[in-house]
This record gives sequence, structure tokens and C-alpha cells, in this order.
Amino acid sequence: MQQLTILGATGSIGQSTLAVLTYHPERYRVFALTAHSRIEELAELCQRYQPRYAVVAHVEDIPRLQALLSTTVTEILAGTEALAFVASHQDCDTVMAAIVGAAGLLPTLAAVTAGKRVLLANKEALVMAGSLFMQAVIEHGATLLPIDSEHNAIFQCLPSHYPQGLAKVGVERILLTASGGPFREFTAEQLATVTPAQACKHPKWVMGRKISVDSATLMNKGLELIEACWLFSATPEQVKIVIHPQSIVHSLVQYVDGSTLAQLGNPDMRTPIANALAWPERIHAGVSALDLVQHHLDFYPPDERRFPCLRLAREAMAKGGTAPAILNAANEVAVEAFLAERLPFIAIPQLIEAVLTQLPMSPADNLDTILSADQQARIIAHDWLMQYHSDLVKSPD
Repeated sequence: MQQLTILGATGSIGQSTLAVLTYHPERYRVFALTAHSRIEELAELCQRYQPRYAVVAHVEDIPRLQALLSTTVTEILAGTEALAFVASHQDCDTVMAAIVGAAGLLPTLAAVTAGKRVLLANKEALVMAGSLFMQAVIEHGATLLPIDSEHNAIFQCLPSHYPQGLAKVGVERILLTASGGPFREFTAEQLATVTPAQACKHPKWVMGRKISVDSATLMNKGLELIEACWLFSATPEQVKIVIHPQSIVHSLVQYVDGSTLAQLGNPDMRTPIANALAWPERIHAGVSALDLVQHHLDFYPPDERRFPCLRLAREAMAKGGTAPAILNAANEVAVEAFLAERLPFIAIPQLIEAVLTQLPMSPADNLDTILSADQQARIIAHDWLMQYHSDLVKSPD
């Protein structure tokens, strides 16, 4: 019986994880559930799964959750330290790291340093602190398994001894697939008028608002490129992005002998979650088998002129150091502003590039430096937003 902590239980990944667990009550028990602001949803999950701990973001939310859980035995905690506590607890075996954004870094790192089996859905942890994170995985004997459908597909297509180095196992290139998002066929003029509601309506996947916008700008694929480099010891040149609108081929690995291995499946996050939960075994995920006869598969290169976020991410990874953390922080501010209708869609990459230009990269050799770069980038991003709105007021248009 594995004890499982789910960081970000009320999000789409958390919900899908719990859905898989319902098929295997004899194998898994929920140890802790966490949520940021969806207190009522967290209460419902606690009533159903009876975890030992529930963690909320703010202390003031504890009485609210307690009132909703008057008949349960769940202990309620709050704050970042509490997240790290349930992620590293000696009675917890596996941690689903599904908190969105930079907020997921510290609790995920706590799970790694405690030597846990970590199911990584929080790509920002590797984007911000890839070198330190992977070093901690090795030093503390943690098991790191990717949950993003693309990285999980790559993991399934690589030989087990790939940590020796891609060249040593005959890998020539990784092909990271992208749906292209809801605007893949939009002209530049159409992109100038898109709304948050349009951006959050993904054609293939059910995701949260932030990651949906990232998918629409292709920043999500840029972050995944950075994540793939750290997970599989690849250079940016070894990872190629391929637009695949059907989201059936989740990623591919090309070998030096001309072979290309791909992992295919219906677009359902329960498949990679089940794969990582049971690895190296296979378990039922509640997902129907793929019927290839019903599908036509298309592949084509991305257009980085219309979607420059992909270029910005690749350049940040090439620069190294704190550049990816700066990129991520600026993107989070830009997406938040877009969702609040304070920034047009096409200005998202403009804000990010401005922050990357203004804040120089420094070596990312310790966590304090990384977190400092994250905070500085957010300050610059907010200043850029203020100037942007000031310029709009001055404009005669």
C-alpha cells in the first residue's frame, strides 16, 4: 500500500490522479491533499479520501476548511512549510508534484531531498532550478518520473540506461510534439484580438487557465523543451518541436540507426499518471485503447514568428544560469495580466523579452540566487506593465 501526497489536488492533474487511484484501492492510499484557493473542492476530496493531512495556502483558510470537515480526522495545515512537510513526511512514499508555477519548486524539492518517488507535473521546478534539482535527485536517491504526456512518452521510448548519455545509447534527437494550441492557424491580425476565454479553450486537453494560455502562446512547449533538456541530459539542439494537432503521438525519439520510436494514445492525462504511479509495472488507467483507423496524423514545424515564446525559451536555456527562472517569472506575470485583461495576447512575449533583456543572467549555483532572480524578474515585469498602461493613456488612439 503506497501512501500518496498530491500537491495541487484540485487541479486537473490532481483530479486525474485521484481518478486513477479509484481503480486501485488495494495499492494506493491518499496521505495528504493540498490546494491553493479551492477550499470547497478540497473539502469534498477530503471527505471522500480521508487523508491524514490537508494543506491550504493561507492560515485564514483553516477555519473555513475545518467547518466543512467537522466529521473527518484530517489534520489541516497551511503555508509553504506545510507543503514541504507533507511532501517529505516519513510516512509518505510517493508525491504527485502538480502545483502550477514557481510555487511548486520548494515542496517538490523537499520531496526530492527526502528521497521520495516524485511524479513531476510541475515543469517550473526544473525550468527554474534544473541543475540543483537533478543534482538533488542523484544525491538523495529520489526516483523522478515525468508526468507531462510528452516527457512521459519520451521516457517510455528511451532505453532504461539513458542516464549514461543520449549519445551512448544511440539517441540522435528527441521530437517533442505540440498540439499548436487553439490559435495555430490564426494570422497575426487575429492573434491581436484573442480573448482569455478563447485562449483557455484548448482543442484537445482539459487544463487549468494558466497552462492553457501557455499552450496558446507555445510557451508551454518552450518550458517543456527546457524540462526535457534536464530530464534527459539533452542539449537544446537535440530537442526538436513538432506541431501535431491531433495529440495522438505524444512524443518521439530518433536513433542513429534510422529508427524512430513513438508513444501513442488518446489525449488523456490518466495514461502518463498511471504509467508513473506503477512504473515499472502497468496498471489500468480507465482510458480506452487507441483506434488508429479513426485518426489521420499531421506533423509540421512551429512558426516562431507568430509564436516567439518558443524562441525565447530556447534562447534562455542556451544562456543557462538564472535565464530560465527569469523567463518563467516574467511569463507568469504576463499570463496573469492577460487573464485579467490587462495585457493583450500578442504583448505576452514582448513583456517576457523585455525582462530577459533588462535583467542579466547570473550563475544558478544556489537556491537563494534562483529565488532572488525570480523576484527581481517579477518586479521588472510589473514595472513594464505599469509603463505599458501609462503609454496607452498617453497614446492618442
